This record gives sequence, C-alpha cells and structure tokens, in this order.
Amino acid sequence: MADDFLPIKGYDHVEYYVGNARQAAHFYDKTFGFTPVAKAGLETGVRDRASYVLAQGNIRLVLTTALTPDHEITRHCALHGDGVKAIGLRVADVGKSMAAVKQRGATVLKPATAMEDEHGQLVTGEILYAGDTVFRFVERENYRGAFAPGYAPLDVTNSTNAESPVGLASIDHIVTNVHLGKMNYWAQWYEDVLGFNNLAHFTDADISTEYSALMSKVMENGTGKCKFPINEPAEGKKKSQIEEYLDYYYGPGVQHVAMTTGNIYDTVMELRSRNIDFLRVPDTYYEMMRKRVGDVGEDWDRLQELGILIDKDDDGYLLQIFTQTTQDRPTLFYEVIERHGSRGFGIGNFKALFVSIEEEQARRGNL
Repeated sequence: MADDFLPIKGYDHVEYYVGNARQAAHFYDKTFGFTPVAKAGLETGVRDRASYVLAQGNIRLVLTTALTPDHEITRHCALHGDGVKAIGLRVADVGKSMAAVKQRGATVLKPATAMEDEHGQLVTGEILYAGDTVFRFVERENYRGAFAPGYAPLDVTNSTNAESPVGLASIDHIVTNVHLGKMNYWAQWYEDVLGFNNLAHFTDADISTEYSALMSKVMENGTGKCKFPINEPAEGKKKSQIEEYLDYYYGPGVQHVAMTTGNIYDTVMELRSRNIDFLRVPDTYYEMMRKRVGDVGEDWDRLQELGILIDKDDDGYLLQIFTQTTQDRPTLFYEVIERHGSRGFGIGNFKALFVSIEEEQARRGNL
C-alpha cells in the first residue's frame, strides 16, 4: 500500500518471559514440535538471563528467564506467570519505523539500537503495548547469525522433530485481552500509531452464552500479514473467560497465539500423541455445522473424532482447534488453524467454543 507508513514484513518472533527457560524449551520441543536452534546465557557472555530460540516452519519463539531474583523478568513472572512479553515484527528500517510511530504517539521503551558481532548488524526498537506487553521492531537484513548477537547456535542434527514433524507453519494472528471499556481505545491506538485497519468487529451478540460474553475487534496491518484481535469482557450473569484471564494474568496481555498448518488432521493427531490437550465441543455441534457449512470436501467423521471446528464465509472456509491453557494459571493457550480461502476467525464456532471454555472455567471454580 502506497500510504502504509509502517510496511511490516511479518512476524519475526514471539518472546516469552518464563520461570525456567530450559524446562520451557523442553516442553515446546517435545510437545509442540519446536526445535531449539540457539541459546544465550552464561556460556555466551550474557550474565543476567538465559534465552532459548525455538523454530518450526516460519515461527520463532524465544523463551527467556532471569538468573537473578531482583530482575524485571523475575518480577514479570511473579506477577503474570509465564507469558508473552514481546511481539517481534520484521521491518526494513527500524529507525524510520520508530520515528514514524513515535510521531504518532507511541510510548518508546527502547529507541532504534544496533547490535553487532562477527555475523553482522541487527537493529531493534521497542514500544509499549497493552499492559506490560511490547512490540519489538526487528531489522535483520544485515545479520546472518543464529538469532541475535549474544546467541550461539545449537546442534539440531539429532532433533526428533525432523522425523515426526508437527506441521506448524506460521503465525496467523495473536490475540490480546484487555479490560472492559478498553477495546475501542486499543483499536484506535492500532489505527493512529501503527496505521492498522479494523478487519472485523464482533459484539456480545455474536460471542455469548446464557452466562457470559465478550466483544472483539480484529486489527490488520497494511500488508495484511499481521492480525491482532483485541478482546474485552462484556456484561454477563457470571465471570467471562476474559475476566478470568485478567484476574490471573493480573492485567492485559496475550491470550492466545494462532498458528497455521497445511494439514490440521495430521497436526492435531501428532499433538495429541505428544499429550497436548484440546478444548472439546459437544457432538451436537457437528450436526449443526453440517447444515451451516455444507459439503466442502472435508471428512466430517474425522473432524468430529479429533474435535476440529469448521466455519465458512463468502471467501471460503477454515478449520481450527484450540488447546487448553498450557500452564497452571488459566491464561495463555494456542490455536491451530488451516485456511481455505476464508480470512475470518470462525464466528460460527464462537458459541460452541465459548460453552466449552465455560465448562473448563466451572471445573476450576471460576465461572
């Protein structure tokens, strides 16, 4: 787009602050099929933290833990638990990007900063997003190292994921939960500061049950490569899933990361074999969706057996499934999605999914 002042090339990485990066890396390796490819820590001259970089397809996760008790990462984990700290966005020129968003009202946490080693130069800059979450702009055209200066490559020749791939390919979208009354504020922030557009808007009439509801706006960048839904709770008889998240994360933050796959059947089967638990909708859902979606060439029996959801819009259809939360706090979870033309987010599945999440809340005593 000619008027896109912030042409984002795509997601560069997602960084998590965690209590134990080594153990978290093992979890994402053995369950979600991410391969550890680089590490920073005492061995590489980094004295205050340890970070593991894991990769799968075009997805890159960074898991970081503090090595000292009086550290911002330690405090972050004490308050929020394990969760997403930074969303890395790939840009051609961090300096120009930071100047543009600062002019439009961004809170700059870290100006454009160049780091160098024998592999070249990497440039990053950070701005504040919702709560303690940040957007990190990354310019790596002139860097050929493992990930960034201070990181050393890890030997991946013996990775089990090469023999039994999970099949996750890319990040589709990243969802943030915010407090009641703040969704419109952050949607406007995306427009004013980042130049994003409002792709979709869901009201409490779209996403509700007898007991609770939420509202959501989906923001998309000019190139269409990055999408960020924003959820806020709506008034209901009981506590919504968004309120539960806010209570246990102690503020706004990333609720889930959606990752694409080219074969959701194989991906879900492999994830199940690795002990990943998914939310389950009632079997009556599939009778309803057969009528709503019609014949799109999918195996309805396999969809029902694996618990995969399906929805259709004017552009095509999509298949999706959601994991249960991946830590003890009922906060972060994941979505696996396979798109066949549809650019939507499965509005036809919201009701059934909401019921399933409420059942999980009830089991935790939080509904």
